Amino acid sequence: MKTLPLLLVIGFVALTWAAPAQDTNALKTVLGTFETQTDIVLIKAVGPVGEMTIGDEVISVRCKETTDASTGHKVYGLALEIAESPQARERLLLDADELDALLNGISYLSKVNNSVTALPGFEATFTSKAGLRLIAESIRREGTVLTFLKYGDHPRIPLGSLQLSQFYNLIDQGQKIIISLQTGK
Repeated sequence: MKTLPLLLVIGFVALTWAAPAQDTNALKTVLGTFETQTDIVLIKAVGPVGEMTIGDEVISVRCKETTDASTGHKVYGLALEIAESPQARERLLLDADELDALLNGISYLSKVNNSVTALPGFEATFTSKAGLRLIAESIRREGTVLTFLKYGDHPRIPLGSLQLSQFYNLIDQGQKIIISLQTGK
């Protein structure tokens, strides 16, 4: 009889301990966390910045402004949607305060070359809070540097220099819109 309560306690502790490890969809952005609040009215506004096509993928960038109706507190960011098809879409959020770092990361990765290391290959990455990854890699010392966009478990999306520049411009435009919203200009 003493075994059953002990097993229940052990089971409860094991589940409690394991729960955080299984929370793979935890929101890591301020905007995402803000938008999951309960017991308040949230006003979620969105406006298009632009989109670009890379092979079969369409990447859309939208500005987001979320307001707590009771306090007037606003949180800003960008929403990125990566669509392989109308049915297969991935969405992620970028906080306004991480856009400078993202733009700097894109700028660096667009210029990185084999001189960053004496070794024959390298991978340089930038990762956002929500897990958007930009990757530049070279597997041979005399080879070219290839750039990719990656999110979650999805395959890498190859980006040419023109596409990387387009992506930079979309993020930059979005940031300028957010700044104008924040400053009221």
